Amino acid sequence: MAAEPEILAELRRLRARVPQLTGALVAGVDGLVLAHDTPGVEAEGVAALTATSLAVAVRLADTTGQGAFRELLVRGVHGYVATYAAGGSAVLTVLAQDRVNVGRLHLESRRCGTRVGELVDAAERARAPAPDPARTAPARTPAARTRSARPPRPPRPTTTRPRTASESGTAAESGTATEPRTAAEPLTATEPRTATESPSTTESP
Repeated sequence: MAAEPEILAELRRLRARVPQLTGALVAGVDGLVLAHDTPGVEAEGVAALTATSLAVAVRLADTTGQGAFRELLVRGVHGYVATYAAGGSAVLTVLAQDRVNVGRLHLESRRCGTRVGELVDAAERARAPAPDPARTAPARTPAARTRSARPPRPPRPTTTRPRTASESGTAAESGTATEPRTAAEPLTATEPRTATESPSTTESP
């Protein structure tokens, strides 16, 4: 891990502040050792046992309604083994002598666990692959379709209907010229008189 030197420096500072510590290590929740300062102790075995005890402690706290896991303390005849949460994916385990001040142990180990958790989380974020810009690009929304303004309709040409003879007034009433005769009413010639109707030219005086 890229943050291993910084984590190891935190463990050594913790041991300097609490001289009764005999070892300290940081491991993942899966039992993988991230950094350790445990002379005379197999770090891989301690990390594996820590992961197992952590799973039991988390389940016990959840079953009894005590909330998220914070720390686990085991006391033996010759000393203490304490495990503290360090971020979201790691834990800090310390080994201490029987004559250690437990209050000081908790105080300094919790502070160290907070700083170690920040380093581990930062390393996890830096190692995460960068998001693909093609996948994270926001979807293009189709532009709203606007109805184009229609051009104004040209005015309809109006045709005047010619008046009929019944609709128009007579020439005498309207004072206009006499209505021309139609083809259906032709002028008739005067009827010629017959010989009997004409006056005789031979009538004597």
